[in-house]
Amino acid sequence: MSYLGENIKKLGFGLMRLPQKDGAIDIEQVKIMVDKFLAAGFTYFDTAWAYPGSEEAIHKALVERYPREKYQLATKNAAWINCKTKEEAINQFETSLKQTGAGYFDFYLLHNLGESRTQFFDYCEPHTCDFNHELGEQNSQRI
Repeated sequence: MSYLGENIKKLGFGLMRLPQKDGAIDIEQVKIMVDKFLAAGFTYFDTAWAYPGSEEAIHKALVERYPREKYQLATKNAAWINCKTKEEAINQFETSLKQTGAGYFDFYLLHNLGESRTQFFDYCEPHTCDFNHELGEQNSQRI
């Protein structure tokens, strides 16, 4: 897959369920996993605002330790959680930026809209969906 002139391998590193130690994410283990993933030539990482501790973990295991241009980072808008207004959508996005410390996202996805969660499109303000569209328009290369 090509992205901004870079060839991205099709295997990504998902951060939904990370290893635990003493009831918390084992950051040292995640660092080892990230290092091995990058050493193997892979560069795409996928987290989400709705994954408890995931964005903070990727901050410590990846963002603080590698130059930003060495990886691609995706996070997700959990549209079904506190995201009925444009302001709530913006807050969720800004929270993700802060938690990851990445400065920008290469990809920003609407997350888990299957089954009963499609009602998001019924009750959300039109501007909430517009916000996600605006992100893409304003930042056609990076979000």
